[in-house]
Amino acid sequence: MGNGNSTETKESRRSKMRQKLRNFSSRRLLRRPGSGSVSGLTSQRSVSQEDFAGIALLTLIGAEMKFKDKWLACVSFGEQTFRTGISDSTDKPIWNSEKKLLLEKNGPSLARVSVFETNRLSKNNIIGYFDLDLLEFVVQEPDSTCKSFDLLDPASSNVVGSMFVSCSVEDPVETETCFAKRILSIVDYNEDGHLSFSEFSDLMNAFGNLVASKKKEELFKAADLNGDGVVTIDELAALLAVQQEQEPIINSCPVCGEALKLSDKLNAMIHMTLCFDEGTGNQMTGGFLTDRQASYGWMFKLSEWTHLSTYDVGLNTGSSASHIVVIDRKTKRLVEELIDSKIVMSMRAIYQSKIGLGLMDQGAKEILQNLSEKQGKKMNTAESAQNIPSFLEFFKDQINMSEVKYPLDHFKTFNEFFIRELKPGARPIACIDRDDVAVSAADCRLMAFHSVDDSTRFWIKGRKFSIKGLLGKDLDSDAFLDGSLVIFRLAPQDYHRFHSPVSGVIEKFVDVPGSLYTVNPIAVNSKYCNVFTENKRTVVIISTAEFGKVAFVAIGATMVGSITFVRKEGDHIKKGDELGYFSFGGSTVICVFEKDSIRIDEDLLANSARSLETLVTVGMQLGVSFPKLENCSLES
Repeated sequence: MGNGNSTETKESRRSKMRQKLRNFSSRRLLRRPGSGSVSGLTSQRSVSQEDFAGIALLTLIGAEMKFKDKWLACVSFGEQTFRTGISDSTDKPIWNSEKKLLLEKNGPSLARVSVFETNRLSKNNIIGYFDLDLLEFVVQEPDSTCKSFDLLDPASSNVVGSMFVSCSVEDPVETETCFAKRILSIVDYNEDGHLSFSEFSDLMNAFGNLVASKKKEELFKAADLNGDGVVTIDELAALLAVQQEQEPIINSCPVCGEALKLSDKLNAMIHMTLCFDEGTGNQMTGGFLTDRQASYGWMFKLSEWTHLSTYDVGLNTGSSASHIVVIDRKTKRLVEELIDSKIVMSMRAIYQSKIGLGLMDQGAKEILQNLSEKQGKKMNTAESAQNIPSFLEFFKDQINMSEVKYPLDHFKTFNEFFIRELKPGARPIACIDRDDVAVSAADCRLMAFHSVDDSTRFWIKGRKFSIKGLLGKDLDSDAFLDGSLVIFRLAPQDYHRFHSPVSGVIEKFVDVPGSLYTVNPIAVNSKYCNVFTENKRTVVIISTAEFGKVAFVAIGATMVGSITFVRKEGDHIKKGDELGYFSFGGSTVICVFEKDSIRIDEDLLANSARSLETLVTVGMQLGVSFPKLENCSLES
């Protein structure tokens, strides 16, 4: 093929080149149709030279399970999720499915691999998972092409099978060195490692480059050191690496067709490296936010196609509120919050419409109040303990029983389990000896804002939300009017004890009567109701040396008639100390800081500006008081 006198016509050469590009593209377009740019490369954000850590090639080879079924596997990494095809019915599925992943020094490195048994009617059932640190895997197993990992049951952490994977990481230098070889291999039709000038010229034309023919000849002749009319790909790659710095020759991605920024050579290279399919050619399907979304069967896909059910990141209203996606601060991975579909439909009907809220005004508020009181009493009966196993099963991959202080048979009622304590040390407190560092008050989904204006722009859509309304008429709220706002939303599966975010003295408790609306984002994002200023709540004022006064507001919600405090007025409290607990249901804490008293951590503010809740645990760093702005490690 490398002979310049080849009898192959120009048209047939171009036909072969187009076929190669189509092969690359068809594999790349395995991304789920209609998924937008959620996890496709069109959403790839710019990466700086300093932050670029390399490209990982992860291959899910197969698994050994304890029973036969049709299996699929998912990989969740950062804000992307990919899935394999479905295996035959077997206890030893083979996928040999691969995906390239971008590694950033300040980005995610932990991938969650999940295995599902398939029920194609609705959703598939997760059987086991493991977490894989891509960078550590390569460091620890530099010569290993395949490694076995135990698959853990999400509910019990028992081993339910094993998974075989291989992973290789290409560092930034290797990526740059291999880049030109990947591009030029498109026209190496018989893969003999040699290119003729006519093939090189075809490639330049395919990239939409207008470099003059004379310039092409100069480049080609410079690489053809022995003048035999052919050059190796390595020789030409070295020359093009230099030329790309002087006069870029690639204007658009040959796989997806996206225009590339000629001024941003690094991200253009990363984009095309991720685009090109190498290895088995058996690519995982992408375009998913979470592993649960990727695992759903055809009935869910039909409901998504008809817009009855949708996935999205950010402010969700109407039909888009059917799934709640949050980002895990520790793993930097998107996670789906589990809610019963019937409850979702009910909340959408009530809180996302004028008619629904009209019914609330016509007496449904009293119904919710009575329902919450009755449900609270029911959850304190001995019979209610029978609901604990089914509750754990529903939330099996979101409740870690190994952290709980007492064994399951210790809990005689459902509420005893719901307000469960954790083992000492289960929630380390960031910078424990520094009172100028505030911490998370709860295991929760967190939103943080510089001001009330930011909170109403990005999250709270109630028409009458204000700090005065939140704190109630019996408190002087002037000091908090322009302050920062942090919302800690607890879901039913969370640890439901709340802790002090700061060290100080409890000045007072003020009870504010109200309704018991849900605190779910479906209601919070609704423009028709004012959840935080109308719900029953207790305001605690904490006086601190570092942050001034802090208003800690515990808000009740549907099924949460009881807010219990374990501290009293005048108590000195350290950050991380327990303040109280919510009984059965979902609930929320809001902390309001005085203006310019706290610098909230940037990652929390950035996620909140995207209307994206951050999954945090008690004790994680929240922010630092002014003027002391040093950051503590988030590992605490």
